[in-house]
Amino acid sequence: MGGIPPRTELMARVRASGLIHWEGVMIDPETMIHSDYGSLDARDPRCIAALAKAREAMRQTGCAVLPNFLRAELLPSLVNECDRVAVHAHRNFNRTNVYFTTDDPRLPADHPKRQFFDRSNAFVPADHLNEGSYLRALYEWPAFTAFVKAVLQEENFYRYADPLADVIVNTAEAGGGFPWHFDTNNYTVTLAIQNAEDGGAFEFVPNCRSSTDECYEDVAQVLRNESDRVIRLNLKPFDLQLFRGRYALHRVTPLRGARKRYVAIFSYADRPDMVGSVERTKQLYGRVLPIHLEKAGIRSDALID
Repeated sequence: MGGIPPRTELMARVRASGLIHWEGVMIDPETMIHSDYGSLDARDPRCIAALAKAREAMRQTGCAVLPNFLRAELLPSLVNECDRVAVHAHRNFNRTNVYFTTDDPRLPADHPKRQFFDRSNAFVPADHLNEGSYLRALYEWPAFTAFVKAVLQEENFYRYADPLADVIVNTAEAGGGFPWHFDTNNYTVTLAIQNAEDGGAFEFVPNCRSSTDECYEDVAQVLRNESDRVIRLNLKPFDLQLFRGRYALHRVTPLRGARKRYVAIFSYADRPDMVGSVERTKQLYGRVLPIHLEKAGIRSDALID
């Protein structure tokens, strides 16, 4: 599922058991979860309570934060994993609008589609997170998918089919950030791993558009810093965030200091065959695969992206 590269028969049997084998070490996703969440056992009162709280947050703002989702002693291992793959991050410093589209001179100069902002961010494509990845192990663990689905309460729920974008690492340095934008997929799940020394706050505007209306004036108010609907979050390492980024305008504020910011991004969609658009995939990862060309134009709604 999710366009993951083919595995050997042995790996398939190991993965079916819920364990990931790497250099003689077995990564058991269940042991990664903080005890506050009852190993994501749907019968455990701790898991039930966390689920109810997250659902209420999603109902109110489309954003739920589950603090200390993983055991604290795992943090050095996760930071090390990010350090190890960061060299593969695609860096693309440019100017972009909130839809990741090109300029449209037919529109008024103040239209949101014509408002461009500096973007200095980098993503490690998903095909660099394979055997030996704690993040891949967590993403492919059925109990984690079931928990995320239960929070979102979505009947149609699938891991993202994009082999470059199903589970990725966002890495950013001083001066970096991510300007206002909408997500291609309906739901994004992120795990904060390492913060910059300063900056890097997550800001969002719930329900800034709908599946049938781009709500350009609402978007324009945010871009003009005139909106009173912006919510600001300062996430800490191992905070798990579930977020409806398809309809919520959001950004990450610029960073300061020498330390890199690492965030893992787990992506999901409402159909099993969704991948990123050709244009946006090139922007974010520097390349496309045959599957992006094959499925170009296949979308679950009529929004720009």
